[in-house]
Amino acid sequence: MRTDTPSSWDERTTLDTFHDYARATLVVKCAGLTDEAARRAPIPTSPLMTVAGLVSHLRWNEHWWFESMFLGEPDQGPWTDENPDADFTVALEAPLARLVEEYEAQCARVREKIAGIDLDTLSQGIDSSGTKLTLRWVIGHMTEETARHNGHLDIIRELLDGTTGS
Repeated sequence: MRTDTPSSWDERTTLDTFHDYARATLVVKCAGLTDEAARRAPIPTSPLMTVAGLVSHLRWNEHWWFESMFLGEPDQGPWTDENPDADFTVALEAPLARLVEEYEAQCARVREKIAGIDLDTLSQGIDSSGTKLTLRWVIGHMTEETARHNGHLDIIRELLDGTTGS
């Protein structure tokens, strides 16, 4: 069930609830879309902006920010120096249902790995300014990142098939 009302009002539950709500919204926005439509880029000036590409991008961002940056695990992402946007393009041949399943599995892995870690715990990695980030910041950032791309999905979905809302 998708809800933005936390089961309790402590900070961690509130942050996790908002993040999970944004994650679930992405899944809702993909419902009923064909694979062909999911690969189509309806905005001529933004060829990477496809539903499939955004789902893949967010899947890999969940991995990078939580597993690599925060926990210090190896980066398994598809990007390279030659193709820094590969997280968008690797999805162009995959069925949308598989991309959504991979996204949901990644989110579940992250949920499990960070459960019980204090919000003030610092990341193993450092950001571009040389700063270690708190888990609080990473959750907030990924909530913002997911919500921002959900807005992109709203526009793309409306252009593709007229679907609005959710």
